[in-house]
Amino acid sequence: MVGIKPTDLAPTTAVKFVGAGTAACIADLVTFPLDTAKVRLQIQGEAQLGHGAQAVRYRGVFGTITTMVRTEGARSLYSGLVAGLQRQMSFASVRIGLYDSMKQFYTHGSDSASIVTRLMAGCTTGAMAVMFAQPTDVVKVRFQAQVRLADGVKRYNGTMDAYRTIARDEGVRGLWKDNLPCHFTAALGAGFCTTIVASPVDVVKTRFMNSTSGQYSSAMNCAYTMLTKEGPTAFYKGFVPSFLRLASWNIVMFVSYEQIKRAMMRTKTSWESPF
Repeated sequence: MVGIKPTDLAPTTAVKFVGAGTAACIADLVTFPLDTAKVRLQIQGEAQLGHGAQAVRYRGVFGTITTMVRTEGARSLYSGLVAGLQRQMSFASVRIGLYDSMKQFYTHGSDSASIVTRLMAGCTTGAMAVMFAQPTDVVKVRFQAQVRLADGVKRYNGTMDAYRTIARDEGVRGLWKDNLPCHFTAALGAGFCTTIVASPVDVVKTRFMNSTSGQYSSAMNCAYTMLTKEGPTAFYKGFVPSFLRLASWNIVMFVSYEQIKRAMMRTKTSWESPF
């Protein structure tokens, strides 16, 4: 339409959905090594309980990355990337891409929304995103925690093999390991109360997702075991990479999201108004 700039047009739900997922994938590609380092640090104390002091292999975020590159190769920093990208396409697309639509649903199409309405919309899309993306998150954590041994033995041979193996050995519920309140609290804590509040829940989530069948009876049991056997500091393992990853991920994600939305709207406008 003549005289209307593409940036003046409101992006459609489809544009927001695809744009949010794509931007989240770009952010994950940039920050994935930090996320992997965080997971390794978070589970390190657990390994130490079974193997003694020699199990302490990683010290600090950059020390962890350096050790992984030296002992397992640079590709190990991106172990679980496929599941990570699957998670972002399913999680961010729903959580961010459908937020405005859900907000309008609660306001019956009105542009004005109260704080309560915004919280309801955020909680709804957040819960939906967790339900859709939980299996991909479990597989991602398992791959990031998997140490490449000298004899080539691996816990899983590939992403699809991980889904099949977990479903076969632990049941379909194993793909949704980590209960909804624990995971959702981690998401809210990271978004609203910064890494300081979210870190303990995030560590428990990582430990519980990576645990073998029967190792912990629940997320609360996992937290209690950590507290009694490793002390309160165990809940802040991987704090630095977690903080760095959270900050850099959000910057890359939202900058990419805005650019992708604009590009998609420009393309849409050019197709609708060729002359």
